[in-house]
Amino acid sequence: MAGPPTLNESEQGETGTPVEKAVIRLTIPPRFYLVPGAALVVGSVIGIARGSRAASLRFLAENVHRPPTTVQGWYFYNKTKNYRVLYGGLKGAGAEASRLVAISLGYVGMEEGLSRIGWGEFREVGAAVGTAGVFSAVCA
Repeated sequence: MAGPPTLNESEQGETGTPVEKAVIRLTIPPRFYLVPGAALVVGSVIGIARGSRAASLRFLAENVHRPPTTVQGWYFYNKTKNYRVLYGGLKGAGAEASRLVAISLGYVGMEEGLSRIGWGEFREVGAAVGTAGVFSAVCA
């Protein structure tokens, strides 16, 4: 029967007492992953809805002049439309989610920066105004 693990010489100090190993501890504030995570979910839902609707209308507009005439034609028409709607929804979800995640990361970054320079009481307001300023400058 094996006993408790023993310390080798590299883990013992000069007097033979155990030396504690250095441990790296990362403390990440929850807002650094909760806010962008929520933005990812909301952006994905919005993007799926908008992208699939736009893809559906685009497909109908592109194919309005040649409707199918057979049962097999209608089957492939609807099948193709469904695939294009799915692809459009996923593409829209990726675009919208990436936009919202970038905006939320900017907000959280500004909030953390303002709290580090000493604006702890006004960090949320300052981050919101800063994010709005960057957003309006980019979209203008």
